[in-house]
Amino acid sequence: MVRIMTIEDYDGVYALWTKIRGFGLRSVDDSREGVERFLKRNPTTSVVAVEDGKVVGSILCGHDGRRGCLYHVCVDEDYRRRGIGRAMVGMAMEALKKEEVSKVSLIAFTKNDIGNAFWNTIGWTRRLDLNYYDFILNEKNITAFIGQ
Repeated sequence: MVRIMTIEDYDGVYALWTKIRGFGLRSVDDSREGVERFLKRNPTTSVVAVEDGKVVGSILCGHDGRRGCLYHVCVDEDYRRRGIGRAMVGMAMEALKKEEVSKVSLIAFTKNDIGNAFWNTIGWTRRLDLNYYDFILNEKNITAFIGQ
C-alpha cells in the first residue's frame, strides 16, 4: 500500500534508509526533527510504501512553489520489481500536480546503477547540460554513506 508519509513513519523509514547500500544520510536533515520540518513544509507530497506491516519504500518529495524535488527514493531490496517504486513516484507526481508544480528533479549518485536504470526506464531525462553545485551551511550535517 502506498500512502502519504507522516512523522509517525519515521522509525520505519529511517530503518529502511540504513539498509540501502550506497545511500547518503545527513545527521541534521535526516534526523527525526529534520524530516518532521520537511513534512510540515510539504504535508501531502512525500510517500511511503507499506507491506507486511513495515515500511518497504519511501520518497521525500517537496517543492518551492515552482519546482519539485525527490529525495531518498528507495525500495527495500526484498520488495523490488513489484511496481512499488513506480507507484510511489506516481503518487508523488500526482500530489505535485495538485500543487501546480510542473517540473520535478532529483539527484541520483552516479554509482547507483539500479536507481539510474529505474529512472531511465520510467522516462526521466538525465541532464548532461548542467553542473550540480552545493554549499555546506552546517558542517555538523555530516554525510554518512551506507555500505557501497
